[in-house]
Amino acid sequence: MFGRIARRYDLANRVLSCGIDIYWRFRLVGAVGATRPQDVLDLATGSGDVAFALARGLPEGARILGLDFSAPMLGEAERKRAHSPGRYAHVAFMQGDALALPLTAGSFDAVTIAFGLRNMADRARCLAEILRVLRPGGRLFVLEFSQPWPWVRPLYLFHLRHFVPALAGILTGDRAAYEYLGETIGAFPDRDALCAEIRGAGFAGVSAAPMTMGVVALHEAQRPPVVS
Repeated sequence: MFGRIARRYDLANRVLSCGIDIYWRFRLVGAVGATRPQDVLDLATGSGDVAFALARGLPEGARILGLDFSAPMLGEAERKRAHSPGRYAHVAFMQGDALALPLTAGSFDAVTIAFGLRNMADRARCLAEILRVLRPGGRLFVLEFSQPWPWVRPLYLFHLRHFVPALAGILTGDRAAYEYLGETIGAFPDRDALCAEIRGAGFAGVSAAPMTMGVVALHEAQRPPVVS
């Protein structure tokens, strides 16, 4: 599905979010930057927007690896990097499965996943893999759709089920992909439930910050440090 919409994925994101997705990524990068990581893994990197935003926002020398299951989406990321190879010299991309990461345990100071955890066939397994590849004390950042404030929820669900598929169908030629989007967002856990899932995977210090009337939330967590 993501392969079908890869070429027009970024355009659809900008239009459907009215550009607010840029602000959401800004908040994510600010949170990651506060921890000053050296090695960052961006899971479900897609067309690379988060990986490139991290490269621009983190201290010089930080290394970013973007991993995604979809080769066409990675092709879009590589195409964008080719336009500024010097600027993104510390960004690399690879294809892989987030449920069985082809990466060494304890390799990263931070793992980000933006609007990708919702698409995992097994969230618990994905979170276990993230915990494995983080160094002790390393941090997880999950930017994801959530459940909005109750008073806005009916309007929001109508928007997801009717307006978004219709407009996205015009922009990408694939209405079905965005019908799927609405279904997964409507069924996704709220902030408290997702925090509980993250804690259940073995993370500590789990928190969630709602944005845009609760439509999106930024979850943060830490792999517990090793106690000697």
